[in-house]
Amino acid sequence: MTQQTILEGSTFCICDELGDVRETTHGLFADDTRFLSQLELTIDGKRPLLLSSGTVEYFSAAYFLRNPLTERLPLDSVLIKRERFVGDGMQDHIEVTNETTETLELRLELAVAADFADIISVKEWDFSLGDPIHAKPLPGPVTPERDGPNNQLMLIDPDGLGRTQVIFSERGDSTAHGVGYDITLAPRETWSVRIDVGIGTNGEPGREPHVVERHFGEERARVSESVAAWELRVPQIRASWDDLRQTFGQSVNDLAALRMHSPGDMGHGKLPAAGMPWFMTVFGRDTLITCMQTMLFGPELARSALRELATLQATELDPSRDAEPGKIVHEVRRGKCASKWFDRYYGTADATPLFLILLSETWRWTDDTELVHELHEPALAALRWIDEFGDRDGDGFVEYGRRTERGLDNQSWKDSGDSQRFHDGRFAQVPIAPCEVQGYVYDAKRRMAELAREVWRDPALSERLESDAERLRARFDEAYWVAERGGYYALALDAEKNRVDSLCSNIGHLLWSGIVPPPRVDAVVDALMGDDLWSGWGVRTMSQAEAAYSPLSYHNGTVWPHDNSLIAWGLAKHARWPEAYRIVRSMLDAAGTFRNQLPEVFAGLSRAESPFPIAYPTAARPQAWAAGTPVLLLQLLLGIQPNRRRQVIETVAPLELPAWTGDVRLSGLRAFGRVWDVRLEDGDVSVAEA
Repeated sequence: MTQQTILEGSTFCICDELGDVRETTHGLFADDTRFLSQLELTIDGKRPLLLSSGTVEYFSAAYFLRNPLTERLPLDSVLIKRERFVGDGMQDHIEVTNETTETLELRLELAVAADFADIISVKEWDFSLGDPIHAKPLPGPVTPERDGPNNQLMLIDPDGLGRTQVIFSERGDSTAHGVGYDITLAPRETWSVRIDVGIGTNGEPGREPHVVERHFGEERARVSESVAAWELRVPQIRASWDDLRQTFGQSVNDLAALRMHSPGDMGHGKLPAAGMPWFMTVFGRDTLITCMQTMLFGPELARSALRELATLQATELDPSRDAEPGKIVHEVRRGKCASKWFDRYYGTADATPLFLILLSETWRWTDDTELVHELHEPALAALRWIDEFGDRDGDGFVEYGRRTERGLDNQSWKDSGDSQRFHDGRFAQVPIAPCEVQGYVYDAKRRMAELAREVWRDPALSERLESDAERLRARFDEAYWVAERGGYYALALDAEKNRVDSLCSNIGHLLWSGIVPPPRVDAVVDALMGDDLWSGWGVRTMSQAEAAYSPLSYHNGTVWPHDNSLIAWGLAKHARWPEAYRIVRSMLDAAGTFRNQLPEVFAGLSRAESPFPIAYPTAARPQAWAAGTPVLLLQLLLGIQPNRRRQVIETVAPLELPAWTGDVRLSGLRAFGRVWDVRLEDGDVSVAEA
């Protein structure tokens, strides 16, 4: 059956298309803990049959079901409507209607269970991102405590870290697994029950049922108001190109769904979680890139992310978490997951320079010198990490290599275990220095030199960082350039400083960062857009000419939308508009085949082989930087960029855009404390203050 996900913040429910929670990886999750592992509806002991179901909003869903044939019920004599809302907990409304002219009798039962498993242990049972064959057994369900007077079931975590409170609006009789109702329905009569699922952590006592009912009413209002405020704050689009308009709108909805408060709720506001279902938490790299992709939405997400990540920045050496002073966090967990695995994990080589780049980008869109002063010390600590801990052997490049046995083997954005491969298929050995990370460091140092000069008034630091960046650029070109096959940059350097000579999409990030010397730009662009990397739907992660290439390999031949958005950004920075627009059009064409919701990743088969992009079966949807991709692509299409010195938004788009772009109006873009409108008409882009 098709899996569905309903969420609000970091609370989410994974269920099947009937609304049942019944599979190993289903559940109601909060605080990285599963608070409900079963909620299953039966009619006369059988599962209902599906009519139609789907999400209404990202936080609600509706299921229209029909009864199966039973000894007492003719087929299709009863209509079952199930509505679900997820907020701070979950609420179900179930209505059963007799659609016949005869009186009907039936038995409705709801089976309820909770095992309080941590989310990482559950994820191991997901065939896509885990290893079900070797996964450890999950805890068994706890025995419900029946509270007859309050018409509820209490499920208590034996470890004392949580409890689930299931309250029924109608009094039923106890069953071995939950509650049952013997129902008599007159012709056209409807019977209903409401189920409120409250969750608590750290041994909190259950709340009175009337308090829970009132709470869910307040939750619905709060979530709806939050969505309305978000939709009013982001720019509005009108476009004659349907896929552009609809995909942008889907991105607005997906990013609304993925907004969450930080695990500690430190008052920094909402920031984007990485993606559904297993990554509804802070991920340094994903969060930072998503915020850069969505500057068109205004600075709020970026400010929240910067403040949160600065708070989580490592301050001491802790090999058990791959933490080093100044390093930006990779992943944050809470609840039982934090106690069993880790609360913070720092195994990423790129989040620290990306933090500095986002700080600069936010300043360039806002001229917010207060924020830059506020984050002065975290920025300096990040720069120290790059030089003192990131560069492990003093060769001027940032390398990674895990220190904890529970850490990631690969700590760049291509973090799967088999992603670092030579042209002949051999695996690179750690420590590994990824090419794109050197580009991020180059960009970060140049940007911090600008902040040191313009905001911190530290000319000595500015000069040192400028000098560092130029030396890095020269060293990088010498160490990473591969002269064969037309010329390109190696994927990485391995432990022996050998070039890991696969041709990969990472070279597009080098264009974005600016580390590529002008004489090399043409060769890099040719490599990116050549048949080996270009699929027709986007740039593949790895060239078809590599021994390790597979169009279905997670990082060795698939197409990643966020990857392509950064490549397009790099092409636009070098005024390679035809190539940038080729990516824009192909990505949005692909989005149209995915109902305008770009997945995290799709197969790298060529467009000549398939009339539509092939869905990758395990791709996360929604996923933050996939949702951010259309927003950045629209920015690039219109050539929008801030001019901080003039305090204006301007366009650097070519004088005439392709005819297929159609007409576009983007209104309500916020920058420098003002509001702007951008128009594309007859191939010409104009920007005006609203």
